[in-house]
Amino acid sequence: MINRKFVNSTSTAQLRATGLCQSVTRVSRWVAVAAAILVANYSSAETTDTLVAEPAKTTICYLDGLDEQFQCGKITVPENPKQADGKQIDIHFAILPAIKNTHPDEALLAISGGPGQSAIENAAGFNRMLTKVRQQRDILLIDQRGTGQSNLLSCDDENMSVLSINDSELDTVAMTEACLASIDADVTQYGSNNAVKDFEAVRQFLGYQKLHLYGISYGSRMAQLYMRHYPEALATVTLDGVVPMQQSLVAIGSSIERGLNVLWRDCQSNSECQQHFPDLVNNYNTVDQLLATAPISQQVRDPRTNELAEFMLTRGKFTGAIRMAMYMPNIRALIPHAIHQAAQGNYQPILGIYTLTADSTDIALGMHSSVVCGEDIHRITEQMRKDAKESYIAGSMLDGLVKTCEGWPIPPEDDSFGQPIDSDIPTLLLSGELDPATPPNWGAMAQEKLTKSKHFIAPYATHGVAYQSCGNDLIAQLVDQGSLKDINGDCLQKDVRRSFYLNANTVEALPTVNTPNAIQTTAPANTAADKE
Repeated sequence: MINRKFVNSTSTAQLRATGLCQSVTRVSRWVAVAAAILVANYSSAETTDTLVAEPAKTTICYLDGLDEQFQCGKITVPENPKQADGKQIDIHFAILPAIKNTHPDEALLAISGGPGQSAIENAAGFNRMLTKVRQQRDILLIDQRGTGQSNLLSCDDENMSVLSINDSELDTVAMTEACLASIDADVTQYGSNNAVKDFEAVRQFLGYQKLHLYGISYGSRMAQLYMRHYPEALATVTLDGVVPMQQSLVAIGSSIERGLNVLWRDCQSNSECQQHFPDLVNNYNTVDQLLATAPISQQVRDPRTNELAEFMLTRGKFTGAIRMAMYMPNIRALIPHAIHQAAQGNYQPILGIYTLTADSTDIALGMHSSVVCGEDIHRITEQMRKDAKESYIAGSMLDGLVKTCEGWPIPPEDDSFGQPIDSDIPTLLLSGELDPATPPNWGAMAQEKLTKSKHFIAPYATHGVAYQSCGNDLIAQLVDQGSLKDINGDCLQKDVRRSFYLNANTVEALPTVNTPNAIQTTAPANTAADKE
């Protein structure tokens, strides 16, 4: 599961910045629960409790990437919690049953990122990462309202070619208006606070007495809100790639620049990378400035189909591809080679990275806009605006979000929304030193009032520490013992770095080949890495 990701801008083209006998046993359990429970409480912090419109319907199901039988179901809730008799929407969930059912009253709720990703669609990734937890406890996945199967708010244009589209010519305002007009929903009701009420309604319906939470990226915000509103329902919490309540998602722009500087540093400190790509920062800046002048169009082989296709490389696509590649260690290792080749006039490696990352987020754009426009855009500070002007990536992101939110009618959350979570629930925070989106200082910020917490920084991880390291073992230990006692992050120090690719196929050097149409570059006096 690629967690994980905050979006590069708000247009569809730019949305690129998880045995049989056991299953049968669980079928009986959930059918019995469904028969016994006629309604589930759907509580609201602002109003008196309302009721779920109908009981969940639990059935055997199969999930993408997994060959077991699982349990899937749904509950029906009011779209607007203050209007119990108004429009109803279905909230879908899936259960990965425990291998040994030693804790039938507990489950781990895994919350996806985005905002806008489906937890159920990422079941295979969650299953791999949480395999030790699943030995004794169910894994619960819920498609947050507006995502996946839960009244999806999507604005995808299936006729738009990600290869040939010139994203610099897209009209964000017009696209936002068209997106809003195409959605049959009250978009003001798809923020995080309402979604937490859905999560709690599912817990109550299924009869779990306690939940352990795992939230990745934006999902860490959802986990913190669960801690705020329903602390009595929680046993432990893990926040991975932490988004503190005090931080607007829009601040990700400066984090991306930090991620680039860390990449330059890592290449310079690696003898092979430095030898093969000595002018990496200058190469990047040269290609970036060339594309700032005009896009480059080439006939290429589509990496997915091997058919001839037009590839329109714009500045936004170039920087967006590099940005998204930094989330994933295996693709991050390709970046120096791809940048170096682009500076030589060969854009095929960038095409490969762009194609790998173009469809990796699977973001529900409508839900994403409802969250960001109601919870984040009004928290932009003058310093954030100033910082954004210093970076093309941050500046274009901010500009796109502002234009989108001007046409997305979401009332802002009040100031209390951004207050740090004050809690004594055992909480594990995981940050990746190489993370291009949620840097380690964000984890420290979230820890401010968490009186029973530990924050570990994995020096070789990017975004999603538990997927790349022993972080998953730490989660299992926390869930098993219910406390942070004896949990330490020593295992995170293991060097799991991937070697940088020195060519298109391997991390081993090949004979140098001169390219006739290479772009001539001059090394700058100081690179970003030199300043660190």
